[in-house]
Amino acid sequence: MWNLSVPWWEFVLRGVVVYLFLLVFLRLTGKRQTGQYAPFDLVLLLILSNAVQNSMNAGDNSLIGGLISASTLIGCHVALSHFTYRFRRLERLIDGRARVLIQDGIADEALMRDERISPSDLTAALRAGGCLHAHEVERATIEVNGNITIVLRHRSSAA
Repeated sequence: MWNLSVPWWEFVLRGVVVYLFLLVFLRLTGKRQTGQYAPFDLVLLLILSNAVQNSMNAGDNSLIGGLISASTLIGCHVALSHFTYRFRRLERLIDGRARVLIQDGIADEALMRDERISPSDLTAALRAGGCLHAHEVERATIEVNGNITIVLRHRSSAA
């Protein structure tokens, strides 16, 4: 329980490498994949965590090894959030940027394809935003967290 089978620094190195690998991997899958979890996305996440566990612990199942690995991952996360706050270019590299999905009622099909947003995903986002059709939308933006923000067109009121 207390004896490590590998040196402590190897846990740290392995944890940093796995953290960076998963960060790049998840960033490349697009905003939709990280912002809106469907059941199969959660299954993938659970399988990924199991797959990288052995690469992090080098077969060591000690309590200390697990605590070192967990502390390393939390440390990486805290450090990355600090650096992305201080350096805006790094923030854009890690988080990406918000992109306009619908402008004046016209959906950007290339962006939908890039972000892997299906027509049914877009329809669901429109309903959540209080409308049924894209022509009712002044602007819809896919945010860096994967959420879609909808701004409806102003409706003229006939009195």
